[in-house]
Amino acid sequence: METTLAILKPDAVAAGHAGKILAHLEAQGFTLRGLRVVHLTRSQAEEFYAVHRERPFYGSLVTFMTEGPVVPVALEREQAVPALRETMGATDVAKAADGTIRKLYGTSIERNAIHGSDSPENAAKELAFFFSSADLIAAR
Repeated sequence: METTLAILKPDAVAAGHAGKILAHLEAQGFTLRGLRVVHLTRSQAEEFYAVHRERPFYGSLVTFMTEGPVVPVALEREQAVPALRETMGATDVAKAADGTIRKLYGTSIERNAIHGSDSPENAAKELAFFFSSADLIAAR
């Protein structure tokens, strides 16, 4: 079993899609191991997305991720990272496959409803950003 991180972004939370997205993830075989609702500060968003600091979209991404509450979720299943990437769909909602979270709930390349870790190594770092080990429910 593998654990990864998803973040339901401010656009999805504001639109009332959080429950639908969580249900979609569970229907795809993910088990919820941790969940929070947080409103990121600018400093927290800058730290979380520091890997993108030199990219042209960094400033707008940080602003977007601080405009409202987000829902970080620890998810578990076999091959969780690639399975989540497939379930989310392409970053650009216009290129996302039908039935994916981004196609269903995203509205643009930036306002694409969900973030997901891109590797097991990054998943471990990103999970630790939002959750302590005490916050995560162990597999039965």
